[in-house]
Amino acid sequence: MLPRGRIDIGWSDLVFALGLRSSEADSNIEQRIERIWSPGQTLVTLSVRTGFDALLQALALPRGSEILVSAITIRDIVRIIDAHGLVPIPIDLDMETLTVKCDLIERNITPRTKAILVAHIFGSCMPLDGIASLARKHNLLLIEDCAQSFSSQDDRGFVGADVSMFSFGPIKTNTALAGAVLTIRDPELLACTRRIVAAYPVQDAALFRKRVIKYMGIKGISNPTLYGLMALGSQAVGKTHDDVVSHALRGFPGPDLLSRIRMQPSAPLLALLERRLTTFDARQVERRIDRARRLDALIPNVDQPGKMSSHHTYWVFPIRVSDPDTLMHDLWSKGFDATRGASSLAVVEPPIGRPETEPTEARQTMGRLLYLPISPLIRKRDLECLALAVNEGLGALTSSSRSRLPIQM
Repeated sequence: MLPRGRIDIGWSDLVFALGLRSSEADSNIEQRIERIWSPGQTLVTLSVRTGFDALLQALALPRGSEILVSAITIRDIVRIIDAHGLVPIPIDLDMETLTVKCDLIERNITPRTKAILVAHIFGSCMPLDGIASLARKHNLLLIEDCAQSFSSQDDRGFVGADVSMFSFGPIKTNTALAGAVLTIRDPELLACTRRIVAAYPVQDAALFRKRVIKYMGIKGISNPTLYGLMALGSQAVGKTHDDVVSHALRGFPGPDLLSRIRMQPSAPLLALLERRLTTFDARQVERRIDRARRLDALIPNVDQPGKMSSHHTYWVFPIRVSDPDTLMHDLWSKGFDATRGASSLAVVEPPIGRPETEPTEARQTMGRLLYLPISPLIRKRDLECLALAVNEGLGALTSSSRSRLPIQM
């Protein structure tokens, strides 16, 4: 079975990480990362969730304050907003371009609105000039989540944003298996957020070592033959391989989110993050874009969100279909690991009493979404077979749909 993707880290990096000990750590690693990233504007944290939670603590917004949030974002981001007594207001997206609708932002600004949070999804990166102008006009903080859009060694986020957040978690581009870097452009806000994070306990280095071993195993089974055997083994114990993989890749499972994210990164994690940032090879992203565009050309009639995006690196390759579950199982049977759960993205629910904020386009898209299994290393032959399977599967869905139509007399 062709896996849904490959962890973007080499064996040499994993071996390096496995050999690290906390006693070997250089106390200046964090400062070096800050110099590599953006001197005077950088905060290194355990995860984007950690940084965002600390940022909200630093802002100390009054309870009931509203944050306008792009309507598709990470579930835990909404959980963190709720935990601070704040109200997330979804702003619908233009799903053809994956951009937040500026007119809806302005329409939903109230005296309680304090910030705008936009998430670049699926590997796209939306232009933010118009949103930044609105933020300045209404004196709102502009935060961008770049966890899925990182694409080059020079990518530090939109210069007009107050905060840009980048993740280097397990399934992200140029992963360090954990860790995040925030660009915070206001010195006082950066200093306050840094003090909050500095008070957290340091995560046990042994936990990071276990994490490295875990992802060595996951990378090891990314061979199609071994991956297929894993899928068969999952069935033998009454599970689907999709459930097994999705559970294995979850970053912070369980209900007690805040206690798990309020940690500082261990020294070995920082050392690996520094190594990954200094050795990042953008050719991996270029190869991924090339494979995605080849697949796009082979399935020209398939509905793909973000097809008109002005900047897209195809972190994932989602399509919209009328019956995603049926097509997913059909692709499994043909040896392609399509999935409906490639990330922890979800639709932001409108608050009670605010039906006008219902994100119609976002909800319709997420209900029909299926992620296709491509990676920078996928072979041309496999790409062609995948396209053929998708086209055949969609043809069967169309025929089935037509056969269920009532006969007109």
